[in-house]
Amino acid sequence: MRRLNKKKALNFVKELDAFPKVPESYVETTASGGTVSVLAFTAMALLAFFEFFVYRDTWMKYEYEVDKDFTSKLRINIDITVAMRCQFVGADVLDLAETMVASDGLQYEPVVFELSPQQRLWHRTLLLIQNRLREEHSLQDVLFKNVMKGAPTALPPREDDPTHPLNACRIHGYLYVNKVAGNFHITVGKAIPHPRGHAHLAALVSHETYNFSHRIDHLSFGEEIPGILNPLDGTEKVSADHNQMFQYFITIVPTKLQTYKVSADTHQYSVTERERVINHAAGSHGVSGIFMKYDISSLMVKVTEQHMPLWQFLVRLCGIIGGIFSTTGKWREYLLTTKNKIEFEMIKISFLSFVKVKKMSHILLVYFA
Repeated sequence: MRRLNKKKALNFVKELDAFPKVPESYVETTASGGTVSVLAFTAMALLAFFEFFVYRDTWMKYEYEVDKDFTSKLRINIDITVAMRCQFVGADVLDLAETMVASDGLQYEPVVFELSPQQRLWHRTLLLIQNRLREEHSLQDVLFKNVMKGAPTALPPREDDPTHPLNACRIHGYLYVNKVAGNFHITVGKAIPHPRGHAHLAALVSHETYNFSHRIDHLSFGEEIPGILNPLDGTEKVSADHNQMFQYFITIVPTKLQTYKVSADTHQYSVTERERVINHAAGSHGVSGIFMKYDISSLMVKVTEQHMPLWQFLVRLCGIIGGIFSTTGKWREYLLTTKNKIEFEMIKISFLSFVKVKKMSHILLVYFA
């Protein structure tokens, strides 16, 4: 009884077979079918190969949300060279609440403003990369994915001993400021506290020594990440007048970067710039110096590196193989049908020609008889 039930169940399962097997004696192989098969397998191999590289690749996903962190401090990373002696210039930050931030984290280093040949080559390369980044924004994704292993973005050290006098001051280091709008500036004289804000001791410095030509080797906000280029990195300005003001208006966007290599809380920024000569007689008022006015966006950007899951890769691979099999099968069927029709027409034409010839020969025999 059990064997009978088992046999019935097996027969029922066989009836559900959607892939019936054709005996080999009924299968006919042709040269056209072999050609189509070779082309199909070649296309499968190529598409599977390219699909594997798509699977290995990653892309950056951008999400936006409100920045709820307003109590933490914002770090400003600075590396600027000014074409004035260090004793004549001072740098500090004054935020929107008129709070003067201590600049203890900044160092003043006497240097030569002119770059060495190796440094100048590095600087030109950096400017070329910056120009490409402005034209092709998708390159920023490449930088995000290759952080920590990219080329160093800091100015390389000088390879020779300078023969010129140390006529410039390199101001580098970092500052921690409140997460409110502020103004980082470099101007004549050292900063001193004042009941109504702050002031700079500029009275003892001659106007003839004013020269705010400068080079921004690095300016970033938040955690410093090697390999990331910022909009002002490599900027160089040459002052045309002793009394000249350079202004940079910066909008900072908090950014959470999450890749397979690094996870960091940093900040991106956009910038517009302006420069003008200070001439009180002509109505152009102000203070000579370098002023970076920054504001912080209320939106935060989350940049996440994503990868195609394995199941999706397998589904796409099955789609490629199945699609090519179906398409080539239809093409082979079409070719065979066309071939059979052509052969049938040829046989039909040959038969009709033969019949016609027979009739003509019979008519001729009757005529001459």
